[in-house]
Amino acid sequence: MNVNDTEVVWSILKNVGYTRTQSMEDADIVLVVTCAIREGAESKVWNKLQMLKGLKKKRAQNKCNTPMKIGVLGCMAERLKHQLIEKEQAVDLVAGPDSYKDLPRLLAVTDNNQTAVNVLLSLDETYADILPVRLNQDSVTAFVSIMRGCDNMCTYCIVPFTRGRERSRPIDSILEEVKLLSQQGVKEITLLGQNVNSYRDLSNETHYGGLPADEETHLVKGFRTVYKRKKGGLRFADLLDQVSRVDPNMRVRFTSPHPKDFPDEVLQLIQERANICRSLHLPAQSGSSAVLERMRRGYTKEAYLDLVSHIRKWLPGVSLSSDFICGFCGETEQEYQETLSLIEQVGYDMAYLFSYSMREVRRKHS
Repeated sequence: MNVNDTEVVWSILKNVGYTRTQSMEDADIVLVVTCAIREGAESKVWNKLQMLKGLKKKRAQNKCNTPMKIGVLGCMAERLKHQLIEKEQAVDLVAGPDSYKDLPRLLAVTDNNQTAVNVLLSLDETYADILPVRLNQDSVTAFVSIMRGCDNMCTYCIVPFTRGRERSRPIDSILEEVKLLSQQGVKEITLLGQNVNSYRDLSNETHYGGLPADEETHLVKGFRTVYKRKKGGLRFADLLDQVSRVDPNMRVRFTSPHPKDFPDEVLQLIQERANICRSLHLPAQSGSSAVLERMRRGYTKEAYLDLVSHIRKWLPGVSLSSDFICGFCGETEQEYQETLSLIEQVGYDMAYLFSYSMREVRRKHS
């Protein structure tokens, strides 16, 4: 996510005349794109800011130099705006993940020795009109953002508070970027979203087809959600279909899906299209049904295992990866062992393992 955000920011600033330096010491402006998903990520940012504070002070000692400006962007800016301004006196600019288009104005405000802040979350900003500028033009892989925010409100997760409500980027904008990447020689793209399988574009349904206006999203058997299901529009399967047709020689991946939104249409597309990688990320978070209930994930261990079996029937030999959180509120030794049991039963090819990070803003878990 941060790589894509950085490329969006660079595109916006490049269009108004900013250029990149090869070294931080030569920069007039240093922007730190941040993550707040775990406490460890925030600690790294605080350490980085201390280093930049020293660099800014050193630069100020040479009166011939332009004063350095430091900006903090992204999720941590959204979550800790007050602490960033009050604790880090060296920070000149704070911008949340939906405020990147406002960066030219915010930077102009700092010219008057004022601190500039915009952390307003948007209900519709997807940066659909911004073509990201790739940081590594020689890379044969690229990330393509298809949506922003999240509506799932899992009790352990800070994302809905830092990136806002879920909204999907129009399919035309996505296809335009994918075609450009193909022309640039990119051989593999990854479609990005907090929950890609809940993608829903209501702006192009007459052109590309899609669900009837009154037809709801169908959840996987054994899964549930407390939210009203979306009706009509283009789903993730429709997007994946169109993206995979752009360049049959370009590999297509996607991350991250929520297990509750894994329709057979997506599995059928992966089965039929040779350029859609048979590699699925299926975040479980826990192998204990009791913990999953406290996490508000909307499924049990048994439902998750049924989904894994269903996927493997569609896609024999599929590569599966997952996310797991250890130490969630109230987790017992028995519940921890149930997670180990799930990992052994599924036999993942890879897993991302994290210790739980407590947050001040979260839904009550009990």
